Amino acid sequence: MSDSETLIKKGKDLEVEENENHEEEKKSKKNSLMAKLLQDEKNPPQAGDIVEGPVIAVEKASVYIDLHPYGTGIIYGKEFLNARDVIRRINIGDNVAAKVVDTNNKEGYLELSLKEARQALIWSEADSAIKEKKLLDLPVKDANKGGLIMEWQGIVGFLPASQLKAEHYPRIDDGDKDKIYEELKKLVGQVLSVTIIGATPKEGKLIFSEKSHDQKEKQEIVSKYGVGDLMEGTVTGIVDFGVFVKIEEGLEGLVHISEIDWGLVEDPRSIFKVGDHIKVKVIEIKDGKVSLSVKALKENPWKEADKKYQKDMTVEGVIIKHNKHGALASIEEGIAGLVHISEFENNEAKLRSTLELGKTYKFKINLFDPKDQKMALTYVK
Repeated sequence: MSDSETLIKKGKDLEVEENENHEEEKKSKKNSLMAKLLQDEKNPPQAGDIVEGPVIAVEKASVYIDLHPYGTGIIYGKEFLNARDVIRRINIGDNVAAKVVDTNNKEGYLELSLKEARQALIWSEADSAIKEKKLLDLPVKDANKGGLIMEWQGIVGFLPASQLKAEHYPRIDDGDKDKIYEELKKLVGQVLSVTIIGATPKEGKLIFSEKSHDQKEKQEIVSKYGVGDLMEGTVTGIVDFGVFVKIEEGLEGLVHISEIDWGLVEDPRSIFKVGDHIKVKVIEIKDGKVSLSVKALKENPWKEADKKYQKDMTVEGVIIKHNKHGALASIEEGIAGLVHISEFENNEAKLRSTLELGKTYKFKINLFDPKDQKMALTYVK
């Protein structure tokens, strides 16, 4: 073979090799593209998924959304009617989020719902608001005997009376629900700063709180105080079980009826009125709540009584109260003992007729425990 023939053969062999390489490259690219398409289609949308894409057509009774690479979504039928107010404002090219309601459309479309997507997004937003403790300023729409009705993002929610701030809480002495309702109605129309503390999508329910968002601030205020601290406060409310005292802005404490005086207190209103400035002592701080005492500022009469009285002594006492357990007799200011009803054959009428309120009788001390401030008496006939 001549040199020229050898060169021609080499050139042809080189050309064949280049063509084969080119084909391999094309094949590789094709395989790569196919792999990508297969990967993209690995997890196509399922019923219940939220999808998003641009609007490609708006017709008289349907809207089409490009959901590349999965195909085209359609909003039609009852879903179109349910969302017609929103659809009126949609233009071609707008990006729209919708919920997949059916993947088996006979024409190959993914059937979508705008209304359900909006609801799903709202509940998702509610969950985020709960986690972030997001503050919302919402008007009170209505009230019932248990709390207030409010609305957020078109969803009606409930704010229980127990979740109201102290200044809005209805302090009704006897817990009368009708009176509570009348007080709650006064808040209708007002805008309250609240947080969402509960969301139940299946039931379409939201629970609000006016208290939770200021817990951190309240904890900071409470942290300034300790048990034993003495301070002055203003009486802001009086109920059967005690007195509410404002210590400072954002913090109230309760003086329980048992902490008002060493003697028997039947009605806190007989001692205090709203607006009174009083001295109190902190006796407990728990879960952000401050318990106060007025009687702790006075000398404990049981300390002196320990020096004067003992078991089996005979004393005189005045009947200051009847209850289901018997009669309470005071032997001196702040020191009282119980005459048990069992001494009168568990007959309440007999006890009341024998030991009349306000009258003085002789008693024998059966139990005297000044440490626990307990005394039991027996009527001496």
